[in-house]
Amino acid sequence: MGYDLSILEQGCAQLDISLDDIQKKQFTDFYEFLVEKNKVMNLTGITDFQEVLVKHFLDSLSCVKALDMKKIKSIIDVGTGAGFPGVPLKIAFPHLEACLLDSLKKRVNFLEETFRLLDLEDIKAVHGRAEEYARNKDYRESFDLCVSRAVSNLATLAEYCLPYVKKGGYFISYKSGAVKEEAQQAEKAVKVLGGKIKDIIYFSLPDSEIQRSLVVIEKISPCPGRYPRKAGTPQKEPIL
Repeated sequence: MGYDLSILEQGCAQLDISLDDIQKKQFTDFYEFLVEKNKVMNLTGITDFQEVLVKHFLDSLSCVKALDMKKIKSIIDVGTGAGFPGVPLKIAFPHLEACLLDSLKKRVNFLEETFRLLDLEDIKAVHGRAEEYARNKDYRESFDLCVSRAVSNLATLAEYCLPYVKKGGYFISYKSGAVKEEAQQAEKAVKVLGGKIKDIIYFSLPDSEIQRSLVVIEKISPCPGRYPRKAGTPQKEPIL
């Protein structure tokens, strides 16, 4: 099936990302597999090809607005769902060592099949809760970058994500629209967890009115051992 990839190519050009033919095929194969599997399990509400290119693929790649991905070696995607932003980032930047974490086993199985289908190496999907894996010494404070498009308030997400980031690394939270107030409310949590809000980058997705933002948090000191708190607590009682 012939796909019109022009919006992906133009969007990547604006982000200074160049894709070769193999990478383009990986994106279309990922799309086909996502839509196929979506018929039997709930992965995404967006199935139109052009919409997936913009709202999933280009949105996932937008963190290049905040960081030079060529300088990042290891990433973890917390609450990855159907693999966003982790899989598009791995396709565009094959050098990354990527770990995608999700609490639903079915989604992890889908991701493992995806990696095999796309011939992706140095990437794994892990089934578990963010609060639990962050206590595992193999994961804690061992990533250059943590990314998350998960839908939680920033104070909660900071507790899920900052424990994974090594000192000098970054956590980028993908958000929709204006997040200034949410970021202000999360300042205490971010500080307690060893981070500092470095920047908020606002942008619109290509060919759309959709407003997005990236909250860029730098890890400046180790995360205290008591965090994250036990499963469920960060959601119910965020540090405010």
